Amino acid sequence: MSLKEEIQKRRTFAIIAHPDAGKTTLTEKLLLFGGAINTAGAVKSNKIDTATKSDWMEIEKQRGISVATSVMGFEYKGIKINLLDTPGHQDFAEDTYRTLTAVDSVIMVIDCVKGVEIQTEKLMEVCRMRNTPVICFINKLDREGRDPYDLLDEVEEKLNIKVRPLSWPIGMGKSFKGVYNLYDQKLNLFTPSQRKLSDDRKTFENLEDSELDQLIGQNPADQLREDVELIEGVYPEFEISDYLEGKVAPVFFGSAVNNFGVNEMLDTFIQIAPPPKSRMTDVREVKPEEPKFSGFVFKIHANMDPNHRNRIAFLRICSGKFERNKPYNHVGGAKPLRFSNVTQFMAQDKEIIDEAFPGDIVGLYDTGNLKIGDTLTDGENMVFTGIPSFSPEIFREVVNKDAMKTKQLEKGLKQLMEEGVAQLFTFEMGSRKVVGTVGQLQFEVIQFRLKNEYNATVEFHPMNLYKACWISSTDKKQLDEFVRSKNRHIARDKDGKLVFMAESKAWLQMVQDNYPEIEFHFTSEF
Repeated sequence: MSLKEEIQKRRTFAIIAHPDAGKTTLTEKLLLFGGAINTAGAVKSNKIDTATKSDWMEIEKQRGISVATSVMGFEYKGIKINLLDTPGHQDFAEDTYRTLTAVDSVIMVIDCVKGVEIQTEKLMEVCRMRNTPVICFINKLDREGRDPYDLLDEVEEKLNIKVRPLSWPIGMGKSFKGVYNLYDQKLNLFTPSQRKLSDDRKTFENLEDSELDQLIGQNPADQLREDVELIEGVYPEFEISDYLEGKVAPVFFGSAVNNFGVNEMLDTFIQIAPPPKSRMTDVREVKPEEPKFSGFVFKIHANMDPNHRNRIAFLRICSGKFERNKPYNHVGGAKPLRFSNVTQFMAQDKEIIDEAFPGDIVGLYDTGNLKIGDTLTDGENMVFTGIPSFSPEIFREVVNKDAMKTKQLEKGLKQLMEEGVAQLFTFEMGSRKVVGTVGQLQFEVIQFRLKNEYNATVEFHPMNLYKACWISSTDKKQLDEFVRSKNRHIARDKDGKLVFMAESKAWLQMVQDNYPEIEFHFTSEF
């Protein structure tokens, strides 16, 4: 198969949502339809032996939430699907933001009872920054939720994007019968099934068919006919180009836990979702069909297998063909790198592969050479842009509770920070270590993982800090003078970049006014 054909058969997307919207359950059902798993385990249920495939870390099983992005690949109807399941909890938003740089489109899950929630709005803003194509899946229609028309209006208003329903529900809650696929103009009736795919499906080419009345009742059938006529009259015809440009979000309705509506969305998704797209570097735009390989690291995970202390870098392939054991240029690195262990994922299950193509996400076993944002190429010196570290909002000093385990703590902090779990700042004066996060829950995760994976015990003491600002200046003398005069407030990040640790908003403003030649940056990419 040619490179162009390999590219055309790939779809790489992320599933994003507010916590508890049913994102991980939807992920499972997509894997079920793709034949990647045989039965689905209910999230947060102790009754079912099979734990959810995408939540595999110990702390995730205990809390029933996703705290790290999972990568899963499977084939469906001849299309190679690379699916990234992201954390919904706002405390892990930075992992999700970075993941969005590695995908070509997004499926956004919305709870039909709660509607559009705050985290959904924040994630949508990130999608709008890159005009990422978005599909909405309105979930949990097996519950008594809000009116579908009201939900569509809210999506348009709060997410600032036009919508076009491509499927429509028949009833809701106890009266929920199934969904009508407006895109294919077919009606599929499902039998609720949590763990197995149901084969008991009826397909209608024509809504006027009298058998429809007999199957679902005359009133629901008449209501569906009326709704379909209204939708086709009110909403303009669906244009794939508008969706691909991020102007229109197709909307599907369903119940992931009961397998309602998931198939309709997946069938439509593989028809309309974009294959791998071009990516910007600091030098030029890179097209996927270019023969030479290039890719970037957007995530690092240590200890995916607790029995082997391994470290895996997640690489998004942007152009050309990636080959195992071939040396590649590590841009900005000391020497070329070659990888004999190259894996593709099914959550934590991995298989060794020999080659991969644009759109694929591969795992590279790494001893510490790679970090988030690094670029690998077939020779060219260029860096893929748009993978920043954000300024944290909460700061805590790291206090080691066991001096005998200092080495383990150093190693654990280094590896967890390289994963992007949080950010580590080391003060120039006194070498105090401070962890900065965007959410309180991350401290619990770090504490838990340090203890369980590195046998290091820490406490986190609050610090009176407002912002961590990366600093730079075109005038080296002025920068040196600033660092000397503000030595007590200067730290280094994990890459050794200078950071000014501001104690309050007013004080930061005063310092900025007093030192106009110093630039203060709120992301590490400047």
